[in-house]
Formats: sequence, structure tokens, C-alpha cells
Amino acid sequence: MEQNIPDPYREAKGGTETLPNATAILVLGILSIVFCQPLGIAAWIMGNSSINEFNQQPGRYSQSSLGTVQAGRICGIIGVALIVLIAILMLAGVSVLSFFNFGRD
Repeated sequence: MEQNIPDPYREAKGGTETLPNATAILVLGILSIVFCQPLGIAAWIMGNSSINEFNQQPGRYSQSSLGTVQAGRICGIIGVALIVLIAILMLAGVSVLSFFNFGRD
């Protein structure tokens, strides 16, 4: 008969399960930097929910899956920052062009 005796080493090290969608979050984060910046929003939101899930049950999930989620979340944040930067540069370009009346005959 097996007893549920807490293992302090396992609690400190983390569990054996991976966080749900850890790989998907990382893939979305990387894709948000390379190809499609709006995917960063999804990676950021999914990463936040997975980190909250880890914080609620830290002994259940592995530290490596937490690292994967954090990396994907950070990549997602960078992707969102890129889309904001691109939007600002486009608005600045349109403003400069309209200020100097370029494109008008």
C-alpha cells in the first residue's frame, strides 16, 4: 500500500508534468518575431495563464516547462513590441510625408 508522503526534494525541484501548451506558446512567440507579429498577443496571453497555473501548483509542473513558457512569453512580448514599433514608424512616415506635401502634384 502506497502512502502519500511529501517529498521535499521533488517539491523544491518541481514536478514531472509539463505545462499545458508550453511548446505551442514557444512556437507562437518565435513566429511572432519572425513572421507574424500579432501571434505575439496569443503567446503573451497563453504564457500568462500558464505561469498562473504553475504558480497555483508549483510542485506539479517541471521547471523546464516553465522555462519554455517564459521564453515563449518573452518572444511574444518582443513580437508585440515590434508591431507597435512598426505602427509608430508608419504613422511617423505618413506624418512626415504629409507635412512636406509629398505625393501631391
